[in-house]
Amino acid sequence: MMKKLTLLLGCIFIFIGITNAQKANTYVKIETNLGAMIFSLAKETPKHSQHFIRLAKKGYFNAYTFNRVIKGFVIQGGETDSAYAEMLKKDSSAVKYLAPEFHANLIHQKGALAAGRDDNKEKKSFPGQFYVVDGKKYTDIQLDAVEKRLGKGFKFSEQARKIYKETGGVPHLDQNYTIFGQLVIGWEVLDQIASTTKNKADQPLMAIPLKISVLNKKAATQLGLIK
Repeated sequence: MMKKLTLLLGCIFIFIGITNAQKANTYVKIETNLGAMIFSLAKETPKHSQHFIRLAKKGYFNAYTFNRVIKGFVIQGGETDSAYAEMLKKDSSAVKYLAPEFHANLIHQKGALAAGRDDNKEKKSFPGQFYVVDGKKYTDIQLDAVEKRLGKGFKFSEQARKIYKETGGVPHLDQNYTIFGQLVIGWEVLDQIASTTKNKADQPLMAIPLKISVLNKKAATQLGLIK
């Protein structure tokens, strides 16, 4: 009887452990020569989040930079638009796109982490390009105009309107590009990168190299992200 009870309790603890692991947020750190930013990855976009984690663990992004910065819009990192265009020019199947994962709760508020893409009709994401939203604040009148622009009866939720008015973002990108994370630490770094001096092609005059890693539980705990 005791053996059966012990086995049952063991199974319960394992189940609880698995459940908690599934509920736990995953955090990634983007380090640059201007400081580091910490992002929480979204559970609502498992394919994009897991893909980003795989690339980060391989060190894929560490060979790249933030190559495009537009204050009031976004800072873009990873593979460049021109590199993808060249690949597609040589072989239309060379780029392994990711299917879009749009979710009503994920909006282009300041600090949103999202996947870049070209103008493909399916709105599929590039596999090795991302951007972080800098954005600006909007009024209700401006948000009404964005809703009309997006069409098909699109409406911002009350919470989304509040965020866009008080925190800011890039609302016209909603439901067009996949968001898979949100900045939680390092807002001043985002502001500094977005304000960096650039040329007419929006390329930083000083290179901003990337080093992206996945935070383990100990590091996330020390930062107060989990208990």
